Amino acid sequence: METRVHCTTFEGGADLRGLAAGGPIRVAIVVSRYNEPVTRRMLDAAVATFLTAGLPQSSIDIAWVPGAFELPLAADRMAATRGYAAVLCLGAIIRGETSHDRHIATAVGQGIEQAARTHGIPVLFGVLTCDTLAQAMARAAGDAASGYDGNKGRECAAAAVEMIGLLAAIETNSAQTHPRNTTST
Repeated sequence: METRVHCTTFEGGADLRGLAAGGPIRVAIVVSRYNEPVTRRMLDAAVATFLTAGLPQSSIDIAWVPGAFELPLAADRMAATRGYAAVLCLGAIIRGETSHDRHIATAVGQGIEQAARTHGIPVLFGVLTCDTLAQAMARAAGDAASGYDGNKGRECAAAAVEMIGLLAAIETNSAQTHPRNTTST
């Protein structure tokens, strides 16, 4: 006897225009000021990606923090407002002469992941961990004319757009397949 299982496949999209009908979508971007020549390029690419996906500039909030270590706290506070569909964390941690960079990267990664799980929204890790400034600049490459190809800020924003769509699809499916009982007894 064959058992058939009903499966629903969820996918996010590359466009936020259709989702805006459910209410305004806002995103936050938390950016490390440390290594700003790198993080500024990542920020430019992330903003351009959101604009291309249909999000108006007025729906993008940007918070600058001193360094990568401060990213998780600011991201957590922004996520806690429940005013954002996603929070991006952009930073660049570059290896120095000691192991300090590894400790910072570990703490930042764990903090960002914890914020996402605590608040139930995408809090994305757009933090470069490179050996050299040249490596970081290569990962923050591109410009508007090239569509920021290869830029990790663009990739992070694209992942946010996809996750926003995915979570909206899951929520919509859940509401349709498991309606809440609204009758009173």
